[in-house]
Amino acid sequence: MNQVATLRKFLTVPVAAAPLYFGVVILLLFVIGSSLTDMLGQRADIAASTAMLEQLEGRRPVARGQDPAAAGPSASPFLEGATVTVAGAALLQRVTTAVTKLGGNVLSSQVDLQGTQSKSGFLTVIASCDIDQPGLQQLLYDVETSIPFLFVDQLSVQAPVSFAASGDGKLRILISVSGLWQGAK
Repeated sequence: MNQVATLRKFLTVPVAAAPLYFGVVILLLFVIGSSLTDMLGQRADIAASTAMLEQLEGRRPVARGQDPAAAGPSASPFLEGATVTVAGAALLQRVTTAVTKLGGNVLSSQVDLQGTQSKSGFLTVIASCDIDQPGLQQLLYDVETSIPFLFVDQLSVQAPVSFAASGDGKLRILISVSGLWQGAK
């Protein structure tokens, strides 16, 4: 009981109560400022996520002052084709073009239209290629960041025996790439 009386006596003295009062006010202002900062950060995150979603769905709004016709057609994230065979051929052409553009050679390829993922709309191309090491890095980047969205399901890389000694030569790769076909429209 003696401590309570001492605290009550301490708080009634204006010299001690004023700094305590200002300390509580400063603490409350800090909490309010922190909450506002968090709220503005979350708002910025939501705006960035919304912009990314619009870009992925191909609905990027036209910039102010820009002619809507000049914006150009938005690319579809799905494989194009009236039939599954045409869509598979487009996927094969996309992979072959990406490999040859980087100085590689497609040795053999196979389009899988009835694989395990085909029921969910995915088409798969399996290709055996020769490509140099920097080309392989660029190929993986090009395939996975392009429109339509493509996915590297499997990658097997084999270096020639002479590669270990000199670092020259082409890598032999077996790559499995899949893409989603939306079906006939």
